[in-house]
Amino acid sequence: MEQMLIAYPEADLFAVCDYLPASHRMMLQGRKPRTTFIQRLPWSGKKHSLYLPLMPIAIEQLDLSSYDLVLSSSHCVAKGVLTGPNQTHVSYVHASVRYAWQLQQQYLQEMGLISGLGSLLIRAVLHYIRMWDLRSAVGVDKFIANSRYVAAQVTKLYRQPCKLLHPPVDLQRFPLVTAKQDFYVTASRLVPYKRIDLVVKAFARMPQRRLVVIGDGPEAARVRAAAAGHSNIEIAGYKSDVELRDTISKARAFVFAAIEDFGIAPVEAQACGTPVIALGQGGALDTVRPLDSARPTGVYFSQQTEESLIAAVEEFEAESHRITPFNCRENAERFSAEKFRRDLVEIVEDAISEREVKFAVAQPEEELAPVWQPSSTVPASSAKV
Repeated sequence: MEQMLIAYPEADLFAVCDYLPASHRMMLQGRKPRTTFIQRLPWSGKKHSLYLPLMPIAIEQLDLSSYDLVLSSSHCVAKGVLTGPNQTHVSYVHASVRYAWQLQQQYLQEMGLISGLGSLLIRAVLHYIRMWDLRSAVGVDKFIANSRYVAAQVTKLYRQPCKLLHPPVDLQRFPLVTAKQDFYVTASRLVPYKRIDLVVKAFARMPQRRLVVIGDGPEAARVRAAAAGHSNIEIAGYKSDVELRDTISKARAFVFAAIEDFGIAPVEAQACGTPVIALGQGGALDTVRPLDSARPTGVYFSQQTEESLIAAVEEFEAESHRITPFNCRENAERFSAEKFRRDLVEIVEDAISEREVKFAVAQPEEELAPVWQPSSTVPASSAKV
């Protein structure tokens, strides 16, 4: 979103609700987001997920009728804003509504709602979300996916082609460090799908390998229990951005066991010159160069099992001389903010042109004269966004 606002400095900003902390508000560059009625509901700050059933209705109430271009940054409902035939809507998709689609069973298990009245109620809500999700996709002129994994989801669910545009990484925040120390690191919010417990259990079986775990969350107790009695594993808890960056930049390798839609952490690690040992699924397939590439930056493991991860660590130890900090940094530079903005504007310009061509073809020839005037062609650089 920050880079989108830099690319389109005249754009207005809308959101379902806005509770961005003061320490992060500089990314809005002085803008005050216009929000929906959910902003005024009780507990919408810390418990906004309770209002998921209302979010489709809320996003449809935003009046965007005066804008030439609508650019949505969507992981749930943002793509569902209402637009007309004279507007171009480009939606940058970070993920499908995965808890309503492919991960429904996993989320129900984590919430303890496999059966019973509560399960029936939440299943009905998720069914409604799926139906709305499909309907709202029709209003998008061009989809952009942040990884090949998400692009496959968009194509499967919405039956629409999409462009690929990886998210930007602030490379200046992650300077190259070539002097590495003899420890591995993993860092994330401690939630079930991140599989930090798997990483800890695997290293518990490798007492000769030191592991540092950074992060906090609902899985913290489980992770600490898995590490108990193993002196080679340090559960560091929450760290500031500076401490986190310093630890990752000095690590021998960064371990990443989640199936992510993109996964920004492996790119940030590589920006520091730190190799990555990653699960070979999801967005990591776009961001890590494996050992069979000309300039490898890491190693994949094929399954979310302790055995598979242990084998990958041993393979990394045997082949680490082929992975240099400079190659890792070079790979991370593919995801620069400057490249993101440049490619975004190019995709948007193409989407505007494509919509105008479709609009012209759709009109009877005798009606084109009063409707299709040169003045109605608004380049993205001057459109109201």
